[in-house]
Amino acid sequence: MTKAFITQPANQPTNQPTPINGGDKDNNKDDNKKRLNLLPRITPSTNPKFGDYQCNAALSLTKPLSLPPREIASTIISSLPPQTTSYFEEPEIAGPGFINLRLSKDYLSRAITLMSLDRSRLCVNPTPTPQLVVVDYSSPNIAKEMHVGHLRSTIIGHTIGNILTFLGNDVKRFNHVGDWGTQFGMLVEHIKDVNPGLISGGGGEDDVEVGDLVEVYKSAKKRFDEDESFKKRAREGVVKLQGGEEESLKGWRRLCEVSRKEYGGIYDTLGIQGLEERGESYYNDLLPNVVSELSEIGMAVESEGATVVWTSGEEGEGTPLLIRKTDGGYNYATTDLAAIKQRVEVEKAERIVYVTDSGQGKHFEGVFKAAEKAGWTDGVEMTHVGFGLVQGEDGKKFATRSGETVKLKDLLDEAVSRTRDDMIERKGGGELTEEEEETARIVGIGAVKYADLSMNRESNYKFSYSRMLSLQGNTAPYMLYARTRVCSIVRKAQGLKETDEMVWPEGGSKVILDADEEIELARHIVKFGDIIKQVGRDLYPNILCDYLFELSQKFSTFYENCPVNQAETEELKKSRLTLAVVTNDVLKKGMDILGIEVVERM
Repeated sequence: MTKAFITQPANQPTNQPTPINGGDKDNNKDDNKKRLNLLPRITPSTNPKFGDYQCNAALSLTKPLSLPPREIASTIISSLPPQTTSYFEEPEIAGPGFINLRLSKDYLSRAITLMSLDRSRLCVNPTPTPQLVVVDYSSPNIAKEMHVGHLRSTIIGHTIGNILTFLGNDVKRFNHVGDWGTQFGMLVEHIKDVNPGLISGGGGEDDVEVGDLVEVYKSAKKRFDEDESFKKRAREGVVKLQGGEEESLKGWRRLCEVSRKEYGGIYDTLGIQGLEERGESYYNDLLPNVVSELSEIGMAVESEGATVVWTSGEEGEGTPLLIRKTDGGYNYATTDLAAIKQRVEVEKAERIVYVTDSGQGKHFEGVFKAAEKAGWTDGVEMTHVGFGLVQGEDGKKFATRSGETVKLKDLLDEAVSRTRDDMIERKGGGELTEEEEETARIVGIGAVKYADLSMNRESNYKFSYSRMLSLQGNTAPYMLYARTRVCSIVRKAQGLKETDEMVWPEGGSKVILDADEEIELARHIVKFGDIIKQVGRDLYPNILCDYLFELSQKFSTFYENCPVNQAETEELKKSRLTLAVVTNDVLKKGMDILGIEVVERM
């Protein structure tokens, strides 16, 4: 809802309870838990016929008060403060004792008017308790091309960063690239033989792209497996690299530069900004201290020549978390523990969000438990935002016809190309104008991003160009087209032509809500703030997509039944125009949070 009235999130207390035991302080956790279960809860209604919100307080108070729930509900309603009528119609008691709350037309009218005057935030208050939040996402590997698997982490993580920023948090976006490890010793030694110009930074034939590095890696691995003398050199190369030998470091840096240029271009295409590279190498110097500190407090122990941490309980219980291998080397768990420690102690993070595939859930569960057990994360919320696989339309692994992993760059290029071809077909042939070419880019890239974000992130989803580029259903093209319809309505109201630039009317007009379609649209619009806060809490972007899709549908119903520019009176025209403008603003803000550009004409 707007800042004119803000509800508490589901399952959160709206005020302090009156102690049932007469006021004596009781520190027993079970008793405290029971009290929390008695607190009133205001939640959005799942069915519009039950109003906009429901309160179940009467049901939880039935046993301790020994009264019928409907009687308790009646007492609660009669005790509501007088200002409640400024927001709600008369509360209703339903079923065994649910209290149904329906927003009043007067409140809806005021709220829409206020939103029209606050186009940048739409009356969504920043959180009163902002946090420093680290969001860790994307994480491509050096010397490897980004593939479709990186798409989900990148755009889900970026959207989460956007929504937490919009809510007033200080968000740091970190890209934990895979830029360190034994394979780089092998690669650098191989490149010294086959392409020394790469290390020196020479031009011409010595310049390579990341696609070439993939082939170099394959040939280096083959050589490592077959040539014992090279295998020895490669292992020595790892030691030289980890020891800071300058030529080896120079070769490693060049590998990083080539890869960084490649994925930097993809980030530009996707509109990813503010993502700071914090690769595995960043934490390399911290790894020995992680192991020694865990050893000093008795958490890290030797096991079959390796060093492990038992996170589930006593030593020997559950699955151990390996933090140092038998050869003395470190692994992902060590690096992730070092990253957590650095982010809490140096970055001062209060919340850390990791966006990776669901297959890494167990890994992060162990890492989080180890960090918590070590006392490094007191008061810090750590969350693994897992996501499912991208599949082909046949439900199998999404791959090229030859069975290879689909490169992310090729996927994005194909989406834009198909959008462009569709636009040419729709206009009956010919070339696209410069504006139309830009529209094809926006629609194509937006379609790929929205198709992913509109799915429950935990689910696998089938990648389909035809479905994501459709103008029907919950797709980016449908959403973008819905917004262009609003732009067209506003242009006509201003006496402008379709080719003219947009001129948005000033807000503040009184909003009249008489038709059912007007009321339903307004009722949906004012819940934007609730949706934003829910996504910021639960980290499921598809909830925002569903809300925006439903908004587009409700606006379509409103427009079909409530003429804007042919309204009966000038006052009604201004009212409906305000509804249209605020609908546009919510759509645009929502798409902006999702990282999707919008267009004014399609």
